[in-house]
Amino acid sequence: MKLFKKINLYTGYFGGKILEPTDLLITEIVQVPKSALTRKKEFGFLYLLPIDIGRRAIMEAFIARQPIFDSQQKVFAYELLFRSGLDNMFKHPDPDQATAKVITDAFSLFNTSALTEGKRAFINLTRDTLLKEYIFLIPKEFIVAEITESIDPDSEVVEACRKLKQSGYLLALDDFVYEDRYAPLMDLADFIKVDFLSTSESERRSLCERFAPSGIRPLAEKVETAEAFSEAFQIGYPYFQGYFFCRPTIFRRKDIPGFKLHYFQVLQEILRPEMDFGKLEKFIRQEVSLSYRLLRYINSAFFGMKNKINSIKQALVLLGEKEIRKWISLLTLANMGKDKPEQLAVHTITRAKFCESLAPFAGLLNRADDLFLVGMFSLMDAFLDRPMPDILTEIPIKDEIKGAILGKENKLTEVYHYAVSYEKGDWGKLAEQRVKIGIDEMRPPQLYLEALRWGQNAFKYL
Repeated sequence: MKLFKKINLYTGYFGGKILEPTDLLITEIVQVPKSALTRKKEFGFLYLLPIDIGRRAIMEAFIARQPIFDSQQKVFAYELLFRSGLDNMFKHPDPDQATAKVITDAFSLFNTSALTEGKRAFINLTRDTLLKEYIFLIPKEFIVAEITESIDPDSEVVEACRKLKQSGYLLALDDFVYEDRYAPLMDLADFIKVDFLSTSESERRSLCERFAPSGIRPLAEKVETAEAFSEAFQIGYPYFQGYFFCRPTIFRRKDIPGFKLHYFQVLQEILRPEMDFGKLEKFIRQEVSLSYRLLRYINSAFFGMKNKINSIKQALVLLGEKEIRKWISLLTLANMGKDKPEQLAVHTITRAKFCESLAPFAGLLNRADDLFLVGMFSLMDAFLDRPMPDILTEIPIKDEIKGAILGKENKLTEVYHYAVSYEKGDWGKLAEQRVKIGIDEMRPPQLYLEALRWGQNAFKYL
């Protein structure tokens, strides 16, 4: 069964009918019986693909994302990181073909709105992917094409970039360090991405000051600490990529700020082995915002309750102990993160769900709730700007959960480390970790996408 990529046809066969020329571009045609075809329409495209190939491609394409922030620490875009199957990540005879396949599969088979939340997606291109124009399969409104530093800017590459630019696509030069040979691309580039780990402070400043006035937008990448973000911001970089938002700002302060203290106390109460419902209800009632949010949450479409819930006590009884621990944790963390980038809360919620979802496939079905808490509290230091060991001494959770967060070896730790590696697109580590925990390679990609959707939907009501 053969799947043809990148063909510009305006007629096709589907459901017993001949498709007449329309404004819909048929980007995938397969020679299979009509009963084996499925249809997907997205972004104004029509895709025809065999059901079994479509499902297999979804499971084999590994996709992670990294946020790109603006100067207000709001998410501006995401860089999508692709890998087609971990076992074959270094074995594919044609890496360019593999890259093209994963990119086109991603945008035709995945619901990319779950990955990018309607934001643009930065995508790395290989030379072959660029020259063969695979990127034209993706609407220009949804992507930024990244030209990597490994691509020699010869006349063919420059012409391909010019064609993209004339067609309305945005271009970014990845890991950018200026050399004269890049001069032809500077007239076409919309972004230059500057690696903050591999360049000096003077180089970072020089690149920003030289190209920003010409309309090229400098983007600081691999910004992993609050200090690096502050430096880039002070220099004048308008965009920032990295996990600085997951790092504590300071470690010196010993106390918890007043507006966060009450929420921390609620967390302490709901995590006690023997939960006191009366005391918990009192805590929640004392915080009007928390009471309102809990009732709004349980009455939302997310839960699908038939009858409206009007009291805190009724909400607590209906949710049950496990769900109370989960949802109040979400609500309190979101409130503690009001002075942090919004993405920190979304990232935390998604990580918690992903850890929980991995549990049954790692042989830890009965520890799913514990893995949710591992993911949930793994970024608590970033919410409170305090050392993680100090925070964990004040939270009454299992020692094994604390150990996993602190990196001590146990079964929960292995799943947690796998989840973090997946988030970062660290495919090299992921292959080794997958074998260690015994998880089937086919499962995590879909679980990750489901966790993203769940996290985004949950955050709407927090």
